[in-house]
Amino acid sequence: MSSYDAVLKLLLQTVETAMEQGQQTHHKGIAVGISNRHVHLSQEDLEALFGKGYQLTKLKDLSQPGQFGCKEIVTICGPKGAIEKVRVLGPVRSKTQVEILAGDSFKLGVKAPARLSGDLHGTPGITIIGPKGSVQTKEGLIVAQRHIHMHTNDARNHDVRDGQIVGIELDGVRGGIFHNVAIRVSDDSALEFHVDIEEANAMNLTSSSVVELAT
Repeated sequence: MSSYDAVLKLLLQTVETAMEQGQQTHHKGIAVGISNRHVHLSQEDLEALFGKGYQLTKLKDLSQPGQFGCKEIVTICGPKGAIEKVRVLGPVRSKTQVEILAGDSFKLGVKAPARLSGDLHGTPGITIIGPKGSVQTKEGLIVAQRHIHMHTNDARNHDVRDGQIVGIELDGVRGGIFHNVAIRVSDDSALEFHVDIEEANAMNLTSSSVVELAT
């Protein structure tokens, strides 16, 4: 091998190594999804609020496959007050779930626990008002626990499992570590760290932010 070929081979190896390191770094980065208060409705409650046979009207797709924001909005009412224009998200679910911000509890007059979506046992109920009627849920009012959606391949790449509790590192002037972040793994998920708008503001996170698992 000539000296020229040897130098060329070394350069190619250096480039390949840099690309591999860049891909590994990219795998560590997790996009951020920020949510405001919203409602998931069962078909039964949807019809009670909007009329018999009513179907949700999609406004835009959300980052998680199959999830979408809807045209429909409702009012939620507690013992002390009400919050208007709360967005409904689709598709319909088997049980109605209302996700609020921690600060909303003071306005509504009802304390909502931090729970993962679907974990509704023992949660308080809430009154929901639509254009055609209202429903009083027996349970389903929560503050969303921060979590990371992962596809099975993402979980493998990050060496974590479904249900595992991890930390998230945030850079910047207002950076820090979020503890008690739940991993949620499914073949229908896209990689994304989910927090509500209150938590995002506390750490100066935006929808263009990227975070990493704490080491």
